[in-house]
Amino acid sequence: MSPAARAGAPSRAAAPDAAMFDPEGSGLDSMSTATALKIPAREEGALIAAGARIELGERAWRGLLRTHACLSKRVEAELERAHGLPMSSYEVLHHLAQASRGHMRMRDLADQAQLSRSGLTRLVDRLERDGLLDRCSCHHDARGAYACLTDTGRERLEEARGTQVRVVREHFISRFSEDELRAMADMWERLAPCNGC
Repeated sequence: MSPAARAGAPSRAAAPDAAMFDPEGSGLDSMSTATALKIPAREEGALIAAGARIELGERAWRGLLRTHACLSKRVEAELERAHGLPMSSYEVLHHLAQASRGHMRMRDLADQAQLSRSGLTRLVDRLERDGLLDRCSCHHDARGAYACLTDTGRERLEEARGTQVRVVREHFISRFSEDELRAMADMWERLAPCNGC
């Protein structure tokens, strides 16, 4: 073949590349992005299931937050109305009453009552002024200050306990069966054991 003929003839080596980037030249219809990135049916089903699980989990989480906020407001309002006792104060007195000899180290009490150390200090100041607890020390343990429940504090707690139990029974306990309550108790224990998060 003459040089001129070779110059005019299409390059066979270039043909596959041209076909790759030229749908018309390749004889193939252009593929859409969706088709090119098609996910296998099994993987697509797994992704849908994962998305549904996340959506369900988010619904459960938001419901937990909403329920806790709603019930806490109701209990707080009744404790304040009937006893002039905020729920945070009730919780501190409750944990002290449950502790051995009615006293707890301050940092342990803060953890149990879900309060910051500074928040607990301010609350203990108020409760001490009201005669509901005292700051005390333990000669067996010099690692920190203790909060000690007074007789007045114990009496105030017992008065408020009936109100707290009534509100919780009406707005929470009565809405579920015993099996449901047991299941919830087990789930909360799984997430946040009684000895701390």
